[in-house]
Amino acid sequence: MSISAETQPRIIVDHVSKWFSKRSTRSMKDAFIAAARRQPVRARQFHALKDVSFSIGEGESVAVMGLNGSGKSTTLKLVSGVLEPDSGRVLTRGKVAGLIEVGAGFHPDLTGRENVFLNAAILGMSEKETKERFDEIVAFSEIGDFIDQEVKHYSSGMFMRLAFSVAIHVELDVLLVDEVLSVGDAPFRAKCNAKLKELAARGVTMMVVSHSKGQVKELCTRGIVLSKGDVVFDGPIAEALEVLES
Repeated sequence: MSISAETQPRIIVDHVSKWFSKRSTRSMKDAFIAAARRQPVRARQFHALKDVSFSIGEGESVAVMGLNGSGKSTTLKLVSGVLEPDSGRVLTRGKVAGLIEVGAGFHPDLTGRENVFLNAAILGMSEKETKERFDEIVAFSEIGDFIDQEVKHYSSGMFMRLAFSVAIHVELDVLLVDEVLSVGDAPFRAKCNAKLKELAARGVTMMVVSHSKGQVKELCTRGIVLSKGDVVFDGPIAEALEVLES
């Protein structure tokens, strides 16, 4: 889908290809036998993305969809800068925050409070900005008094709620979301969806990978469908979901 002349692109994926190496041994036993015989473990190339191109305009909310192995998470990681393309280029404009590996910057031996400041700094917030938003971050996470306990004592749900809360309170232009809203109970997930809608209404550009058809219908107006590394559809979200189901 092309972007209108009035809308400046926030994300450009330009003829991008990505390969990964997959080892040819099928099991630990095969690997052990190959090592014992001093045979090299051969790797074969897996073509994860094949000459993929699309643009996402300022303020657009776009879902990237496909079956497992289609290349959608690889695409998101390329846009976030976690991966680099083997050919082609990925360009972004503005501050980009990725809800991809939520809490990747958290340290287990630090308290929740200390981790809020650490992770906010990693995401580009100043100490002053974090102090101003600290109470709001904690309130949204529903952590309560646990904020001053070491994160290693948190349940996985508590950890994810706090990490998600930090990420969505950062001032940003582009938000990348990858299946993070499966954490927490139903009321918390509903609150997360409401917050994402609020960000979209404020003009934040969003690129969403989700298996939830309901979620992408609510959040996105456009869908890009991938199949085995190729873009097979790019258009209105309702039509994209039909293509996905066909």
